[in-house]
Amino acid sequence: MAAAREDQKTRKPAVKLSSEARLIAESFSGKKLSPIVVSGVLQLFEGLLIAFSGVLVHILLTAATTGFNSLIVLPTTGAAFVAVMLIYSGDGYSMQSLKSTVYGIVRVALAWSTVVAVGTFMAWMIGKLDNNIWEWLTLWYVSVLFALVFLRFVVSKVVHGWTVSGKLERRIAIVGGGTPVEDVIASIESDKESDIKICGVFDDRSDDRSPVDVGGYKKLGTVTDLVEFARISKLDLLVVTLPITAERRVLEMLQRLWVLPIDIRLAAHTNKLRFRPRSYSYLGAMPVLPIFDKPIADWDSVLKRCFDLVFTLLAIVLLFPIMIATAIAIKLESKGPVIFKQIRDGFNNEGIMVYKFRSLYHDQADIKAAKSVTKNDPRVTRVGAFIRRTSIDELPQLFNVLVGSLSLVGPRPHVQNSQTNEKLWEEVVDGYMARHRVKPGITGWAQINGWRGEVNTPEKLEARIDHDLYYIENWSLLFDLKILFLTPFRLFNQEGAY
Repeated sequence: MAAAREDQKTRKPAVKLSSEARLIAESFSGKKLSPIVVSGVLQLFEGLLIAFSGVLVHILLTAATTGFNSLIVLPTTGAAFVAVMLIYSGDGYSMQSLKSTVYGIVRVALAWSTVVAVGTFMAWMIGKLDNNIWEWLTLWYVSVLFALVFLRFVVSKVVHGWTVSGKLERRIAIVGGGTPVEDVIASIESDKESDIKICGVFDDRSDDRSPVDVGGYKKLGTVTDLVEFARISKLDLLVVTLPITAERRVLEMLQRLWVLPIDIRLAAHTNKLRFRPRSYSYLGAMPVLPIFDKPIADWDSVLKRCFDLVFTLLAIVLLFPIMIATAIAIKLESKGPVIFKQIRDGFNNEGIMVYKFRSLYHDQADIKAAKSVTKNDPRVTRVGAFIRRTSIDELPQLFNVLVGSLSLVGPRPHVQNSQTNEKLWEEVVDGYMARHRVKPGITGWAQINGWRGEVNTPEKLEARIDHDLYYIENWSLLFDLKILFLTPFRLFNQEGAY
């Protein structure tokens, strides 16, 4: 009975989604592709295609007789850059253009034809348009045109398939009820080419202003339910339809929602306030005001992942002898496995398996972390005390980074149901869950500033979370590099690490 009471005390209170809401959320739980990244990759590929085609045509036509002219790289690269810019400015990289065969082909054909026409005119004006140049330009133009047309035909089929399968859709939920929500739904669904998928409507109210059915969608729960729904369904965006003049209600709602790793927008059509046009972004034809942006999204997430892979592989190569020596020392001192495994809170509050070198005696291992390790803790082995102070026990987490469950730099992954003074940490610090808006890391801003080790007071926890949130809001690759560089030097500060 005592064990049961202890388990009940430490278990996180689960949000009880309705069966319908949970079923809908789970239907959207598959992985997605970023439209911005897909568009960016195509821009890069088309630019390289244009540039290399010009060089290849030069090699085939003239290099055999007159030799290769390395200066040909300059006009081909310049033309490729200008062509991609023209396609971009003509909306040729939007999802609508990528899904539509004709729409996309027309735009790339016009942009490429314009570039070649201008280039030909400039060559004629400066007297460089001889037979060789004319032949090269003609073959380059025709070959690239056919290549771009074929590429866009293939891309349209692939993107259409990804859209149908849900890999390229933007999943949104709407907060509010009544006429404002109906207007938002009507505006979104009026665009038949939109990649937006409305997943559900949520509102705390249950009166006439917020009926159960609105705009063809059933209300799936309250704002509290929405937090759990968003985590399961991998939502991209929340649209809040409350008027900005309802300040208290908006702020109270945002306080519950900002912990989610998604974009949050305020529907502008529900407000009488009018801002400058540049203040708005748009969902189809509907203007919205940005409230919160998802941190480390799109290309930022790609760059951070590349950063992780490069430095993690380098670290494994350099530190592998230390890891082997540590494993041998642990095995020689005490019985039990070398690696300690523990489930911790990861990105989007999902549980992840984290690996560490075992630092406690195996028969006293504390998988649930019911009791924090303290100074001179008898459960810690001699080898364990050393590797904990120097953070060598964290090195196996490099393999967590390789598989993608951790990042090199980020908020440290905390043990599930962690407590201070018999209170769960999310109950101690407001906004605690916001640290799960990014992947956790092996090292972080809090750790290099001395906030590591035992957390036995609310003040220590608050300091950790403040540093974690500062990191999330101010992330950059240079910031990651700074933290990574400082980590080995700050490890010599052993205060608080037992």
